[in-house]
Amino acid sequence: MGFINKLERKFGKFAISNLIYYVLGAYAIGYLLSEVAPEIYIKLIMSPKLICEGEVWRLFTWIFTIPQKLDIFVIFMFFFYGWIGIALEKYWGTFKYNLYMISGWFFMTVGAMLIYFVTTAAGGWGIGIVASTYYINLTSFLACATLFPDVQVLLFMVIPVKMKWIAIVDLVLLGYEFVNNLLLAARYNDMELLFLYATTKEMCITTCASIVIALLNFSLFYFGSRHGKRFTPKHIKRKTQYKKRMNVGKGISKHKCAICGRSENDGEGLVFRFCSRCEGNYEYCQDHLFTHEHVKVDN
Repeated sequence: MGFINKLERKFGKFAISNLIYYVLGAYAIGYLLSEVAPEIYIKLIMSPKLICEGEVWRLFTWIFTIPQKLDIFVIFMFFFYGWIGIALEKYWGTFKYNLYMISGWFFMTVGAMLIYFVTTAAGGWGIGIVASTYYINLTSFLACATLFPDVQVLLFMVIPVKMKWIAIVDLVLLGYEFVNNLLLAARYNDMELLFLYATTKEMCITTCASIVIALLNFSLFYFGSRHGKRFTPKHIKRKTQYKKRMNVGKGISKHKCAICGRSENDGEGLVFRFCSRCEGNYEYCQDHLFTHEHVKVDN
């Protein structure tokens, strides 16, 4: 985290506030181009082979490509991603949130190029990731759920669910998707119908690599920061001991009515006062403060 703080001191002034709004704006442009000008949209997609042939702008423009086919559910998801982005930016700060997003895009781009070079050098058909921000957005949600596990969100705009449970389900589904695509890719070989097999294999490896890269970015940034220390056994033990000390004496009343015996534990709206005309320390609730018989001590 010290290295990130040094970067922030040097380059923090260049951080973009409300970055998630620009990301969502890029998606809007991508959806628009895919509908009205598909010939332009195709030139934005990540293609390591074409990048090596001189179309270097694809290293950056793939961020404009759509992560999912547009429908009403995706529109609600984008509103949700907007809320997540603002929450992370407020918690981490503008620079750290910028760095988290940019590092995710960087790792995804480098991963795409490395896989292309490795498979090409090995005599294969040159697998290249068709990079997408889908899994980067998903790990942004995981980061938010880790920071605010007990915050409730409305699942399907109806069902209130804590973010930690949705995050657990997402991790399980990610694991299933990874294993399933890995097994599917292993079923195909290059012995026959090479083109058809290559297409299917490329899609499977693309998915697996994207999941690994996105989770790697999340792990490096989050668990390598100070925020990850709160999950250490020493911190958990200290937190448990503190709660036990705070619970000592819980339930013992500080105020008690001398007439009815009610205390502050019997209701939040109860008010207690000492009577100045009673001889001795006698306390009464608001119902008996002015109606009780004053206590006199005989000499």
